[in-house]
Amino acid sequence: MSSEESQVLRQRRQKAEELEKQGIRLFPNDIPRPERAGALKEIYGPYDEEALDKVKHTFTLAGRIMSLRRFGKAAFFHIEDPSGKIQVHIGRDQIGKEKYTLFKKFDIGDIVEVSGPLFRTRTGELTVEAQDIRLVTKSFRPLPEKYHGLKDKEIRQRRRYLDLIMNPHVRERFRVRSRIIAMLRQYFTSNGFLEVETPMMQPIVGGATARPFKTHHNALNVDLFMRIAPELYLKRLLVGGYDRVFELNRNFRNEGIDLQHNPEFTMLEFYEAYATYEDLMVRTEELFYQIARDVSGGSVVKYQGHEIDYSPPWKKMTLEESLVQVGGVASQDLRDRDKLVAMLKELGAPVKGREVLGKLWTKLFDLLVEPKLIQPTFIVQYPTDVSPLARRNEENPDVTDRFELFIAGREIANAFSELNDPRDQLARFEEQVAKRGDDEEIPPVVDYDYVMALEHGMPPAAGEGIGVDRMVMLFTDAPSIRDVILFPQLRPERKS
Repeated sequence: MSSEESQVLRQRRQKAEELEKQGIRLFPNDIPRPERAGALKEIYGPYDEEALDKVKHTFTLAGRIMSLRRFGKAAFFHIEDPSGKIQVHIGRDQIGKEKYTLFKKFDIGDIVEVSGPLFRTRTGELTVEAQDIRLVTKSFRPLPEKYHGLKDKEIRQRRRYLDLIMNPHVRERFRVRSRIIAMLRQYFTSNGFLEVETPMMQPIVGGATARPFKTHHNALNVDLFMRIAPELYLKRLLVGGYDRVFELNRNFRNEGIDLQHNPEFTMLEFYEAYATYEDLMVRTEELFYQIARDVSGGSVVKYQGHEIDYSPPWKKMTLEESLVQVGGVASQDLRDRDKLVAMLKELGAPVKGREVLGKLWTKLFDLLVEPKLIQPTFIVQYPTDVSPLARRNEENPDVTDRFELFIAGREIANAFSELNDPRDQLARFEEQVAKRGDDEEIPPVVDYDYVMALEHGMPPAAGEGIGVDRMVMLFTDAPSIRDVILFPQLRPERKS
């Protein structure tokens, strides 16, 4: 902390002590619900000065002082509440010497209650003429400097409360996020899906291939894992007789942090009996199209310089086609392991040399194809060896009835027709465990309970997972996942 900053803090605390000596409560809790600045501006914004003179009403608002201009015996300041800003004029002659002297001890950042009528200034700004004012909450720390604002991204994310105070567009982004989540719930409940909650602490890592967070339950004396996906529990519910279920909740993956990844993130997963992955393509197009129209008013949404068109139908390609047509890989090379490994090494990708062919394909796809898929694109027919929970294609058992959705060069969703043959599922689990080997962080354990559930019979079904944070990024033009998570995980702050 600089000496200048320390001095400002001392001055603010001194002012607070002086106010308390005068009998002023710094943090009163008897504030009646105030009127909203946004509502007043919406209703009375069209009124001219003559019309405002006829409004015989005293308005009471509460908000944070965001700017302040003093002129000796008068001052103008703006207060901001959750609905917006409004200007206030306070004059010693109108409010009285005692209250004006009290007001002079208030600072930018303080929350105040103001009462008075509305009028227009000579510049035409709708303004409250303060007839009464009182302190609601004393701010001991100053807000970031007005003209330079709060621009350091790490500080904005680490101290999100300051980011929200200083940047109205950030508050709006999280309002849009809330609206999108509400739309997701409305869409699925209106289509007959039941919202459920499944365990976030699980005894077996399952539902995806990712490194988990590990914890220990003392009373049961067992290790548990924060879930990387809710998939296997949701499909148990299909066995139990529900035909349409969905969950909106957190997943946890103990992996890297970058523009698209946060260790804790929000997923939507839904499962539908008597549906195929092709049915879910149609549902996905419908869902994104509805959200686009609600958020932007049309089917085209701008994202990081691109105009993304969500009008269905969307483009569809097989994984193999995409590697050839978009990635530029020769078709005859796709089944030549040595050439694929050489390509990946040349691209700087980590290759162990014992990866299954499907894994080599998906690694090449990540590097050569994914960044080029800007418009919504379904990639289908993923190899069976990288899709342990997906149903084999009946015409070509080497691939599965699966799609991944890509928009703006990143994966947004993953879906497939579900594998419901317990014999095939057990064999794939055992193969997956054998390939995983002796991994202390992800114990190689077959989920026999899930296999037992399938042995009781799960109806044919399809399921999908959608990354909600990435979806919100698309519809709010946010370049980083940390911009759409209120409190993202960050490295520990360095102490100066």
